[in-house]
Amino acid sequence: MTQQNCILIGAPMDSGKRRLGCLMGPDAYRTAGLDRALRDLGHSVEDRGNVAPRSFADVAHPRLHALNETIAWTQSLADATEEAFADGLPIIMGGDHALALGSVLGAMRHAQAAGRPLFVLWLDAHSDFHTPDTTDSGNLHGTPLGYVTGREGFDGFPTLPYHLPQENIAIIGLRSVDSAERAALQETAIQRVDMREIDETGIATPLTAFLDRVTAANGLLHVSLDVDFLDPSVAPAVGTTVPGGATVREGHLVMEMLHDSGLMTSLDLVELNPFLDERGRTAQLMVDLAASALGRRVFDRPTRAY
Repeated sequence: MTQQNCILIGAPMDSGKRRLGCLMGPDAYRTAGLDRALRDLGHSVEDRGNVAPRSFADVAHPRLHALNETIAWTQSLADATEEAFADGLPIIMGGDHALALGSVLGAMRHAQAAGRPLFVLWLDAHSDFHTPDTTDSGNLHGTPLGYVTGREGFDGFPTLPYHLPQENIAIIGLRSVDSAERAALQETAIQRVDMREIDETGIATPLTAFLDRVTAANGLLHVSLDVDFLDPSVAPAVGTTVPGGATVREGHLVMEMLHDSGLMTSLDLVELNPFLDERGRTAQLMVDLAASALGRRVFDRPTRAY
């Protein structure tokens, strides 16, 4: 197994939606032993602490929640993620999914400097393809893929180095997409895999097809893992629960396949709300999944007594 230097970046970001609690996520991952799990696999780990947003004017927007704060987080997280690539594999511990506005931007900048294409695997119940103009809720955690692909309406956000090609994105685990997003997605080349397709073909088939494209292009791969990719019966600590999600077995299969591919170059762990957890079980599952992505096999997996 290739040993990595894992750079942990805390993103206690709670501005992407109105339900509070995700700001506690980074410390929950630390408490659940993410660093220890990675060290036990032979990796080195550097915890750079928590990022803070740039200074911003706390001015309310008539429709969007915490717009200026989210822009400030995007700036600081893009810089922190880009800088971490020089030393290893960035793991961004969130924090709500709006953190990916910054983490994916940082990965795009790194990929451009390296002269390689960036691919994004989005493991999520939602497509997060809204723009500030199309979101009904006004919550910006539903906009990262809209932003990085160059959709309009992101005034004030950092300028993109380029528009992430749609064919370089796969969203796996979909089961809650509103009509505006559905219409927009149907006009794109984004690979979209809902739970029905997973039920019919298994999760390995579409993931293999995507990873083959990354390999063929000699691409870098950013993985964004949302707690609500998983079924809420096994991962309750999320404010956007959608029944019918991935099982623990499917989650570990995805992560083990990512490790086998050797393609993953950065990882988001997002939308963990410890306030909604049950004795830390969701935080522990997310740590276990991250460990699978970095090489833990089924025979190494500890037995849990929740």
